[in-house]
Amino acid sequence: MRLRLTEFRPRTGPHERRVVQPRHTLRHTSLTAPEPIGLLLGDHDGLNRLAGLFSFAAYSRHTIVHIPLRDGIPPDEGLGERVDLVLAHHSYGLRLSKWPELRRALKAGTPLSVRTDEARTHKDADAWTQRHTHADFRDELGHATHARTLFLFGSRDAFARAAGNFAYAAGWGPRQKRVAQGHAAIVSGIWLKDEPGGGHPREVLVCFKPYPPYAHFKRPGG
Repeated sequence: MRLRLTEFRPRTGPHERRVVQPRHTLRHTSLTAPEPIGLLLGDHDGLNRLAGLFSFAAYSRHTIVHIPLRDGIPPDEGLGERVDLVLAHHSYGLRLSKWPELRRALKAGTPLSVRTDEARTHKDADAWTQRHTHADFRDELGHATHARTLFLFGSRDAFARAAGNFAYAAGWGPRQKRVAQGHAAIVSGIWLKDEPGGGHPREVLVCFKPYPPYAHFKRPGG
């Protein structure tokens, strides 16, 4: 997949950071934070581009991927405050308290075009799935919500696995029942690392939802 991005090189203190954003807003995609269940609603374009962005994040250990989902069109269903999304590797060491300052410094970006490698992403997602059954498995996505932003921290394989989930939702979401009438359909999800002390497992439900007016949308094979 070809991704059109904007690249920023802000400097906070002595360090230069690399941050990328999708060049164009995912207009019909929204996200609420997992408290404990988050909800991501997206049309085919939004889910497909998220698959590409997670794939890009998987192989970009020294880059922050910022997806400003609050800029899209508010959905007509779902509860909770909408949040943006940030993807970063565990090893990057991003401090949440520094994010508002870093976000304000995202000015005068430059266009960037990249291609993702779907075969490589699929291979690494399969490796994650095979290890997931092991008793000592610890490679889930970490998460935190701060400054109206959901942060996901992970490894190459964990981001690749999430990319595959978005690709699946983009492909099979339009085939679900009742979506032609504008109803959201749960197609996939992002499972997050459990917090100490137990409680309900944290996750984000990934839903396909066409945008209105719904007369424009036809189910494949319908």
